[in-house]
Amino acid sequence: MLSFYDQIGGHATFVRLVDAFYRGVAEDDVLRPMYPEADLGPAAERLTLFLEQYWGGPATYSERRGHPRLRQRHIPFHVNPDARDRWLAHMRTAVDELDLSPLHEATLWDYLQRAAHAMVNTFEPTGIGPDRPHDAGTLPIHPLPATDASASSGG
Repeated sequence: MLSFYDQIGGHATFVRLVDAFYRGVAEDDVLRPMYPEADLGPAAERLTLFLEQYWGGPATYSERRGHPRLRQRHIPFHVNPDARDRWLAHMRTAVDELDLSPLHEATLWDYLQRAAHAMVNTFEPTGIGPDRPHDAGTLPIHPLPATDASASSGG
């Protein structure tokens, strides 16, 4: 039985997917700063190798970089829901460009969504990317009740 990698066209398909994805990332003011290299080529190669290996292609990713450890590799980055949603938007465009069969498209998209949600490591709106507006204000973590706080402490 052919692997998913082979079923959807192997290396050429994953290169097309990743190239289309990084075209969007290159123009994204939140995601682009997460890639320190001057060009996105090294990141594109890493993602291509990872996806190929995950879907049954060559094990080149692990041979070069060891275990994927996706969560650990993303810890240094400020991956909040906004970054996740932007990542997914660019990936959605890329997946659509592949024109896969409905089953293959759904299988790939399901994985990409789950992976993106798993990479969220903060809900703070600040970090890499645009600063929060100065007038955005903050919400207290444990707001005091409207009544006198000492009355509720039993004293």
